[in-house]
Amino acid sequence: MISIPGEYGATCDGFSRREFLRLGGAGLFGLSFADVLRLRAAQGPGAGPAIGAAKNGWGRAKSVIVLYLQGGPSHLDIWDPKPDAPSNIRGEFKPIRTKVPGIHVSEVMPQLAQHLDKATLIRSMSYTPAGLFNHTAAIYQIMTGYTPDRVSPSGQLEPPAPNDFPHMGSQISRLRPPEVPMLPFVMLPRPLQESNVIGKGGTAGFLGAAFDPYYFYQDPAKEINLSDLALRKEISKERLGRRSSLLKQVNGAMPEMEKAVEKYALDSYYQKAFDLVSSGRARDAFDLTKESDKVRDRYGRHTFGQGCLLTRRLIEAGTRFVQMNWPAVANGDPNVDAWDTHAANFGPLKNLHCPKLDSGLSALLEDLDQKGMLQETLVVALGEFGRSPRLGVSTSGNGNSPDGRDHWPYCYTALVAGAGISRGALYGKSDATGSSPSENPVHPTQLVATIYHALGIDPHTLVYNHLNQPRELVQAEPVLGLFS
Repeated sequence: MISIPGEYGATCDGFSRREFLRLGGAGLFGLSFADVLRLRAAQGPGAGPAIGAAKNGWGRAKSVIVLYLQGGPSHLDIWDPKPDAPSNIRGEFKPIRTKVPGIHVSEVMPQLAQHLDKATLIRSMSYTPAGLFNHTAAIYQIMTGYTPDRVSPSGQLEPPAPNDFPHMGSQISRLRPPEVPMLPFVMLPRPLQESNVIGKGGTAGFLGAAFDPYYFYQDPAKEINLSDLALRKEISKERLGRRSSLLKQVNGAMPEMEKAVEKYALDSYYQKAFDLVSSGRARDAFDLTKESDKVRDRYGRHTFGQGCLLTRRLIEAGTRFVQMNWPAVANGDPNVDAWDTHAANFGPLKNLHCPKLDSGLSALLEDLDQKGMLQETLVVALGEFGRSPRLGVSTSGNGNSPDGRDHWPYCYTALVAGAGISRGALYGKSDATGSSPSENPVHPTQLVATIYHALGIDPHTLVYNHLNQPRELVQAEPVLGLFS
């Protein structure tokens, strides 16, 4: 079957290497093999939306920010308070009014309350565990859009492997590369992690290492080392330019077919690397000293706050996808910034986690909006699940203190904003105890599909895995009701 890439609803995102080789050097309707590749480069998935699709958020986003709250923050104690529930459910915090009439959040989020008019709260995120009750497998699901095929009883997975499904940011950086010499996909300031399983769900998997994110594992609240984005002292811009010119000469001497097959590996990848280093664009974006003290203070002088500021600067410089991971392992000590509040819930939330989340998230929304960037930047903030409505019970086999909350994937909250998302709105509804959705449940894979849709990428676009088998980007539909 011949499929033409670039149309919404197409069955394939392009030709596989095997398809290229099958075509060989023969003409196809008068086109040479190299012409086919040039046509492929000129079009990308989603170049032509379905009639009326633009009204439902199609292609409204140019970039994406994911604030990933790894560890599973409590929806009841942050986004979805239940003041009328019994005391062993509602917890210690009181609800406060937000800038949007009728919408309340917890008292530990006072700054966000004043900027919720820029966002939508999805209070009906939900999935049935089926082996996803613990962090690693749940992280893999939200990052790739796929359920892992092998899950241990604990929910942990094996370390990252070349046959993993790609992170959605890797897919996006492949299908929607930056329009300027800039890092396409950045992940900061630490890897996805549960116990000794590091980076699962955070790689390009079967797409290959060329589409891995740029892993910026440094604390942005401290002095940043940018040596890998700078020219070495012994290499001038002129010398780098000569190397680039030599590469072009080598490419020009290659046979036509070989040149076409390797087009992206040589021309695009290497040239982008040359451009990235020589332009200094990325290096400048990482330089937070260019921001005023007032702006840095507004975000918060802590890892999460400065990471949110760095995220805005990266998007502003042209990065397509930035993921800011909560700077603690998924199952860490709640008294040192982990959202996994089995042992203690209210003290850490009130004194550590929520003040940082509140300052960083509210400042990011405010800043993006004031700069006019929120119109074309999709912001998503969520964890892999919420926390159990009842205090002190075990729902995942873990022990919990009397004021601790266990894992709860059946109902939790995500915040989304920008790129046509309704402002000052609620989507979905949880029941009286925050235990399950009572209206419009949203599966995590639907949120992944929504991200693709917002970027003008058909979620059902096919990509070929390591066995040359076709796989959809995600097997879910976008949530069109989120868009205004």
